[in-house]
Amino acid sequence: MIDLQEESIGEVRVLGVKGRVDSGTAPALGERLNGLIANDAGHLVLDFQGLEYISSAGFRILLLAARRADEARTRLVLCGLSDKVSQLFDLGGFLDLFVITSSRGDAMSSCVR
Repeated sequence: MIDLQEESIGEVRVLGVKGRVDSGTAPALGERLNGLIANDAGHLVLDFQGLEYISSAGFRILLLAARRADEARTRLVLCGLSDKVSQLFDLGGFLDLFVITSSRGDAMSSCVR
């Protein structure tokens, strides 16, 4: 189960992700990210404060979204990773592939630089 909550704060779109991102839920996240990037979201923050788990399917979606965001010149920032989720990012070698901040406020600041 995944819950996606979207809001706009100035030029930044924030997508809160709660639950599990796995092979069953990753497509829904991918569709939402593709839509945000295609609709010129400007800056995009993924708030993972409520994320419990992410599988390889979820990481694939994030990598594709990062590539599309880069092509669209959209800044993509991740925030709020729990220790458990951060360990999954670390084990997969993904910590260096994304801009990751500890809080939504830091992510917002990172977007407006």
